[in-house]
Amino acid sequence: MRPAELEPLSVQEAVDRYVEMVRAKTSTGQFSPATAEVYCRDVATFADLAGGDRMLDDLDGADVDAVLLAFARRPDGRRRSPAAPGAARSPGSAGAPVGPVQSAASQARFRRSVSVFFRYAVPAGWVQLDPMRAVTVSARQRGGLRAERRALTVEQAGGLVGAAQRMVGEGPGRERRRDQRTELRDALVVLLLATVGPRVSELTRANVEDFFVNGGERYWRVFGKGGRTRDVPLPRPVVRVLEAYLEEGRVVLDRGVEPKALLLSWRGRRLARGDVQAVIDRVLGRVEPSRRRQVTPHGLRHTTATHLLAAATDMDAVRRVLGHADLSTLGRYRDDLPGELEAAMRAHPLLDDAGGADAVTGAG
Repeated sequence: MRPAELEPLSVQEAVDRYVEMVRAKTSTGQFSPATAEVYCRDVATFADLAGGDRMLDDLDGADVDAVLLAFARRPDGRRRSPAAPGAARSPGSAGAPVGPVQSAASQARFRRSVSVFFRYAVPAGWVQLDPMRAVTVSARQRGGLRAERRALTVEQAGGLVGAAQRMVGEGPGRERRRDQRTELRDALVVLLLATVGPRVSELTRANVEDFFVNGGERYWRVFGKGGRTRDVPLPRPVVRVLEAYLEEGRVVLDRGVEPKALLLSWRGRRLARGDVQAVIDRVLGRVEPSRRRQVTPHGLRHTTATHLLAAATDMDAVRRVLGHADLSTLGRYRDDLPGELEAAMRAHPLLDDAGGADAVTGAG
């Protein structure tokens, strides 16, 4: 039912009310905390791009088109590339930082968030008509260029994993007090992301009690989307880092504030989603430049899927490790690897070296 009268609200006022509603529904379990965070962040960005002082009902399809285009061209700080000194800004950019634009997936997510916002605004009486129905900008016009490679190559992933493993044996340094040292925690974060490929929300929600032993194997019970859980066995090198962190690393970070949380900040709080990128960047700083490439937590999830599938790991097993409900979803999480097709054809299952030459020459 649409309200009889329109309530005139500015964009910022409407967004503030919407955020209050989302948080209220989160407290009652209608939204997951991760979903609520995305909605709140995206509508705040929408207000910034559309102009918070404008009246919400004045926005039409062309205005929303302009917002979608502005978001698409916005540099994505999570996928930044190290810039050379003096090359941080491009000519004519009016001071805008140079960096990769938003990925196609980020653009689609932002558009969904804005659509949900306006679907709520219509029955709430904030707008007469949903402007999303008049949006004309296509995905290609929104800047839907092919996303840059997300999965790390074997060399790049090996450099990152190796740097994380080397951090485990480091002794105490002088740059931080002992109760502020996070090397073991940082190593564990990177190794879990690179080898198990959890969503960043699954990683930060993990508790110590979620890691258990069964039949001599160490497992992580991951609490995923839609209330689904999965038990993922951990590789032995990751188990060694986990045990070192629990015995030596976590105890020095624990302030008694978060007794259950696996990953703690140096202040003793549960590690936040936004802190995970900084952890990855610190470990990347230890990788030799020739093997270093900027990567996001989600990029490490792509890395896990890509290399497990390239190693001919059973597709259903990879699906269960990543926590997908459907095998078809794996296609989005898999990147092509250099030389992969050539290697596959050289090892073609219908040919072998012994008979191949005879078949070509007609011998026999």
